Amino acid sequence: QVQMVESGGGLVQPGGSLRLSCVASGRILRINAMSWYRQAPGKGRELVAAITSGGTTNYADSVKGRFTISRDNAKNTVFLEMNSLKPEDTAVYYCNADVTFLGRENYWGQGTQVTVSS
Repeated sequence: QVQMVESGGGLVQPGGSLRLSCVASGRILRINAMSWYRQAPGKGRELVAAITSGGTTNYADSVKGRFTISRDNAKNTVFLEMNSLKPEDTAVYYCNADVTFLGRENYWGQGTQVTVSS
């Protein structure tokens, strides 16, 4: 089993910044892609950003130029640096990891609330 623990959410004013972290632990041989998703009230879960084990990244159009995803492979940790935050970025943010151990499985964090409001 793999545990994913997120941290770093909170309340921030428009234009502000936050940094989310997510640490994976447990039965891990290798972590392939790591991602951040978000879900706003009344909406479906959407991909925000993803990063491969080699460092290739991709972003939702709505966050390009404002958010940066990175990872520390030695610590099984993924980060999401969020700048120039907007009220429409308000959502619960979830991390996701594609993990190889005996097989290959997908794991989710419990979610962390990000609220952008004045």
